Amino acid sequence: MNSGGAENTGNGHANGAGSNEGAEEAIAQLFDDYQAGFNDYDIDRICDCFALPAVIWQHEKGHVFADDEELIENVEALLKALEKEGVTHSDFQVVSSHVSGSSALVTLDWSQESADGETVLEFTCHYQLIQDGVDWVIASIVNE
Repeated sequence: MNSGGAENTGNGHANGAGSNEGAEEAIAQLFDDYQAGFNDYDIDRICDCFALPAVIWQHEKGHVFADDEELIENVEALLKALEKEGVTHSDFQVVSSHVSGSSALVTLDWSQESADGETVLEFTCHYQLIQDGVDWVIASIVNE
Protein backbone atom coordinates (compact mmCIF):
# COMPACT_ATOMS: atom_id res chain seq x y z
CA MET A 1 0.00 0.00 0.00
CA ASN A 2 2.69 2.52 0.74
CA SER A 3 5.02 3.80 -1.92
CA GLY A 4 7.94 1.81 -0.55
CA GLY A 5 6.22 -1.48 -1.30
CA ALA A 6 6.69 -2.81 2.22
CA GLU A 7 3.76 -4.45 3.96
CA ASN A 8 1.63 -1.77 5.57
CA THR A 9 -0.11 -2.03 8.92
CA GLY A 10 -2.27 1.04 8.40
CA ASN A 11 0.20 3.67 9.51
CA GLY A 12 1.85 4.90 6.34
CA HIS A 13 1.51 8.57 7.21
CA ALA A 14 3.54 10.17 9.94
CA ASN A 15 0.52 11.92 11.35
CA GLY A 16 1.23 11.34 15.00
CA ALA A 17 2.76 13.05 17.95
CA GLY A 18 4.85 11.64 20.74
CA SER A 19 2.52 12.70 23.55
CA ASN A 20 -1.15 13.39 24.22
CA GLU A 21 -0.35 17.10 24.14
CA GLY A 22 -0.11 16.84 20.36
CA ALA A 23 -2.92 14.33 19.99
CA GLU A 24 -5.55 16.82 18.82
CA GLU A 25 -3.23 18.17 16.11
CA ALA A 26 -2.21 14.66 15.05
CA ILE A 27 -5.83 13.54 14.87
CA ALA A 28 -6.73 16.62 12.83
CA GLN A 29 -3.91 15.71 10.42
CA LEU A 30 -5.21 12.12 10.20
CA PHE A 31 -8.64 13.37 9.12
CA ASP A 32 -7.09 15.90 6.72
CA ASP A 33 -5.20 12.99 5.10
CA TYR A 34 -8.36 10.87 5.07
CA GLN A 35 -10.37 13.69 3.45
CA ALA A 36 -7.62 14.34 0.88
CA GLY A 37 -7.67 10.64 -0.01
CA PHE A 38 -11.37 10.87 -0.83
CA ASN A 39 -11.00 14.15 -2.72
CA ASP A 40 -8.16 12.71 -4.80
CA TYR A 41 -9.73 9.24 -5.13
CA ASP A 42 -6.44 7.94 -3.66
CA ILE A 43 -7.01 4.41 -2.34
CA ASP A 44 -3.57 4.14 -0.73
CA ARG A 45 -3.93 7.42 1.14
CA ILE A 46 -7.31 6.37 2.52
CA CYS A 47 -6.12 2.91 3.53
CA ASP A 48 -3.02 4.35 5.23
CA CYS A 49 -5.39 5.97 7.74
CA PHE A 50 -6.50 2.59 9.16
CA ALA A 51 -5.22 0.15 11.74
CA LEU A 52 -5.65 -3.48 10.81
CA PRO A 53 -7.83 -5.26 11.53
CA ALA A 54 -10.43 -2.54 11.15
CA VAL A 55 -14.17 -2.77 11.74
CA ILE A 56 -16.68 -0.74 9.74
CA TRP A 57 -20.38 -0.75 10.61
CA GLN A 58 -22.70 0.39 7.85
CA HIS A 59 -26.25 -0.47 6.87
CA GLU A 60 -26.64 -2.16 10.29
CA LYS A 61 -23.92 -4.72 9.49
CA GLY A 62 -20.37 -4.93 10.77
CA HIS A 63 -17.49 -5.83 8.48
CA VAL A 64 -14.03 -6.81 9.67
CA PHE A 65 -11.16 -5.99 7.34
CA ALA A 66 -8.29 -8.20 8.45
CA ASP A 67 -5.66 -7.21 5.90
CA ASP A 68 -4.68 -4.67 3.26
CA GLU A 69 -6.28 -6.63 0.42
CA GLU A 70 -9.72 -6.69 2.07
CA LEU A 71 -9.56 -2.99 2.99
CA ILE A 72 -8.38 -1.99 -0.50
CA GLU A 73 -11.24 -3.96 -2.09
CA ASN A 74 -13.76 -2.15 0.14
CA VAL A 75 -12.30 1.31 -0.52
CA GLU A 76 -12.22 0.64 -4.28
CA ALA A 77 -15.93 -0.27 -4.20
CA LEU A 78 -16.73 2.82 -2.12
CA LEU A 79 -14.85 5.14 -4.49
CA LYS A 80 -16.60 3.60 -7.50
CA ALA A 81 -19.97 4.24 -5.81
CA LEU A 82 -19.00 7.86 -5.05
CA GLU A 83 -17.85 8.37 -8.63
CA LYS A 84 -21.15 6.96 -9.91
CA GLU A 85 -23.01 9.45 -7.65
CA GLY A 86 -20.91 12.30 -9.09
CA VAL A 87 -19.08 13.14 -5.85
CA THR A 88 -16.04 15.32 -6.51
CA HIS A 89 -15.46 16.86 -3.07
CA SER A 90 -15.86 15.63 0.49
CA ASP A 91 -15.82 17.88 3.53
CA PHE A 92 -16.41 17.32 7.24
CA GLN A 93 -17.18 19.13 10.45
CA VAL A 94 -16.05 17.81 13.82
CA VAL A 95 -19.11 17.18 16.01
CA SER A 96 -17.23 15.80 19.00
CA SER A 97 -13.78 14.57 19.97
CA HIS A 98 -12.51 12.87 23.10
CA VAL A 99 -8.92 11.72 23.61
CA SER A 100 -7.95 9.44 26.45
CA GLY A 101 -4.38 8.19 26.50
CA SER A 102 -3.72 6.23 23.31
CA SER A 103 -7.35 6.10 22.17
CA ALA A 104 -9.86 8.62 20.91
CA LEU A 105 -13.49 8.86 19.88
CA VAL A 106 -14.35 11.34 17.15
CA THR A 107 -17.67 12.07 15.44
CA LEU A 108 -17.72 13.83 12.07
CA ASP A 109 -20.55 15.14 9.92
CA TRP A 110 -19.67 14.61 6.26
CA SER A 111 -20.96 16.42 3.20
CA GLN A 112 -20.11 15.18 -0.27
CA GLU A 113 -20.69 17.41 -3.26
CA SER A 114 -20.77 17.26 -7.04
CA ALA A 115 -18.59 19.43 -9.29
CA ASP A 116 -21.28 22.11 -9.38
CA GLY A 117 -21.33 22.33 -5.57
CA GLU A 118 -24.61 20.45 -5.11
CA THR A 119 -24.76 18.26 -2.00
CA VAL A 120 -25.00 14.62 -3.06
CA LEU A 121 -24.62 12.88 0.32
CA GLU A 122 -24.70 13.94 3.97
CA PHE A 123 -24.03 11.56 6.84
CA THR A 124 -22.43 11.16 10.26
CA CYS A 125 -19.58 8.79 11.14
CA HIS A 126 -18.27 7.83 14.56
CA TYR A 127 -14.58 6.88 14.66
CA GLN A 128 -12.62 4.97 17.26
CA LEU A 129 -8.95 5.82 16.90
CA ILE A 130 -5.86 4.28 18.41
CA GLN A 131 -2.34 5.56 18.67
CA ASP A 132 0.07 3.20 16.94
CA GLY A 133 3.56 4.39 17.80
CA VAL A 134 3.54 8.05 16.78
CA ASP A 135 0.60 7.61 14.39
CA TRP A 136 -3.10 7.93 15.08
CA VAL A 137 -5.14 5.51 12.96
CA ILE A 138 -8.77 4.49 12.55
CA ALA A 139 -9.62 1.22 14.29
CA SER A 140 -13.40 1.31 13.84
CA ILE A 141 -16.10 3.32 12.07
CA VAL A 142 -19.83 3.36 12.68
CA ASN A 143 -21.74 5.04 9.85
CA GLU A 144 -25.17 6.48 10.60
